[in-house]
Amino acid sequence: MVFQSDPYSVLLVSASEKLNTSVLPLFPGSDFWPVTVVDSLSRARRLLLQQSYDLVVVNAPLPDGMGTDLAMKLCAETDAAVALLIRHELYEEVNAKALPDGVVVVSKPTNSQLLTQVIRGLCAMRERLRSVKQRQSTVEEKMEEIRRMNQAKWLLIEHEGLTEQEAHQKILREAMERRVTKLDAAERIIQTHAKT
Repeated sequence: MVFQSDPYSVLLVSASEKLNTSVLPLFPGSDFWPVTVVDSLSRARRLLLQQSYDLVVVNAPLPDGMGTDLAMKLCAETDAAVALLIRHELYEEVNAKALPDGVVVVSKPTNSQLLTQVIRGLCAMRERLRSVKQRQSTVEEKMEEIRRMNQAKWLLIEHEGLTEQEAHQKILREAMERRVTKLDAAERIIQTHAKT
C-alpha cells in the first residue's frame, strides 16, 4: 500500500486503549515505522518539538484538550498529513473549523474499513505535500541561480565594461570551457571580482 520506498512515520495521539488496540494493526511495520502513541496533547507537543511525522492521527478528546488546535497547527506549520477523530455530535462544527486548514475530520464511532481508507488518503496527501515541497525547492534553486547569474553579469558589466549580452555569453562560455554548471561559473566570476 505504501507509495514511497521508506515507511511513513506515524504519531497517534489517543488516550483510548480501545481505539489504540483497533487502530494500531492498520499500521503494518512494512509500510509504517515508527508508530508512536502518546496519550495527551502535552506529550504530543513535546515529541513534535523533537521530530516530525508523516502522518498524525488525533483521537479527540484528550485529557488535556480537544486536539483541534494541535491538528490545525500541524497542517499549517508542517508537512504532516493529519486526521482528527471526533465525536459524531461535534463533527459538523469541528469539520467546518478544521477542514479549511487541511485536517481530515472523521466522525466517531468509526470502523476499521473507514479508518483504512482514511489512512490511505493521508498517505496520498503526504505524497502530494512531498511533491509540492520538492517543486518549491526546485523553483527556489532556480531563482537563486538567476540571482547569482545576474550578480555575476553586473560584476562583469561593472569591472570589464561588457554589455549584459556579452556578460551572459561570457558566463556560458566559461561554464562550457570549464565543464561546470552556469551557477558554478557565475560563482567563480563573483569570487574573482569580489576580491578586486
